[in-house]
Amino acid sequence: MPKIKSPGPMDNPSRPKAPTLKDLAREAGVSLTSASYAINGTGSVGPKTRAHVLEVAKRIGFRLNLTARTMKSGRSGMLALVIPDLGNPFFAALVQAVFREARSAGYHIYMTNTEGSEELEADALAMAVGLRVDGLIWFSIRDKDTSGGILSNTPTILLDRTVPGYDTVSIDYYDAGRRAADHLLAHGHRRVGIVSGPMDIVSMRDRCAGFRDRLIETGELVFEVENSFSLDLEPGAKAAVLERRATAIFAGADIIGIGIMRHAQVNGIDVPRALSVVGFDDIDLASLVSPALTTVEIPIEEIAARSVALLLERISGQRGELSVEKLPARVVERESVSEPG
Repeated sequence: MPKIKSPGPMDNPSRPKAPTLKDLAREAGVSLTSASYAINGTGSVGPKTRAHVLEVAKRIGFRLNLTARTMKSGRSGMLALVIPDLGNPFFAALVQAVFREARSAGYHIYMTNTEGSEELEADALAMAVGLRVDGLIWFSIRDKDTSGGILSNTPTILLDRTVPGYDTVSIDYYDAGRRAADHLLAHGHRRVGIVSGPMDIVSMRDRCAGFRDRLIETGELVFEVENSFSLDLEPGAKAAVLERRATAIFAGADIIGIGIMRHAQVNGIDVPRALSVVGFDDIDLASLVSPALTTVEIPIEEIAARSVALLLERISGQRGELSVEKLPARVVERESVSEPG
């Protein structure tokens, strides 16, 4: 007598069946090919049609089978984003911008925060490769390749760092530093200090070098100290602020600049009448503090757009030689700079 199999969860006839691509095409009123193009972000389909298909997919609960697509096409439809510090508002804004760009191109994002740890960074890169992502956008902790060579077959775009062998999207940090110095010089400042971020990062060295070189043409650099990427100032930075030898300070990052203003105000130093401050990054918080922080804007939206576009070119094989793109920056004038009192 044949053994009767007890019904399992997969045998439950009352369990709703997941919508298929055919179901999606029928509901959207498009061909199966157009539905596939819209969902996969491939082929030739108009933006309005694609938006309509995606909206219908959301409404009926259609979910793309990534495993099946990977086996069929060799591509997963996923990109990886590896960043060093999600607690820093700059990186939070960058993540959002990259997600928007990737999503508009039909890709999903696997994102990892390495928390400033090279060990976690190496693990994150290995995980991305293991997931067989189509490409990787990597904001490395330092100007150092911690991949151990595992990215040789994974199209990769490096952000903001200098590591040989990778396509890179960054800004012209040297020129950006000069622009910050020009702004302070135009307001009459001649005795100026620098509170940099960690100087083992090339982009930090470049922005400070640009600022320093332009300043000393007509002014005087009265101090230069280093600080971590933090609102909390380290002893050297605190002492430099309180010595009041400078009428203005260039901060290597907004988070440091806001820390300088806070430390100055707590100790009775008026910003900007007694001390002007210029930051770098233009994080959202820069416009919310009092006084609002004058800063050098890093064009996050443009960096995200270029990095995703460059990565897709690399994935599709449209790009040959390695590319190093440097985007221009600008000074955003707010309330933390005035003429010396």
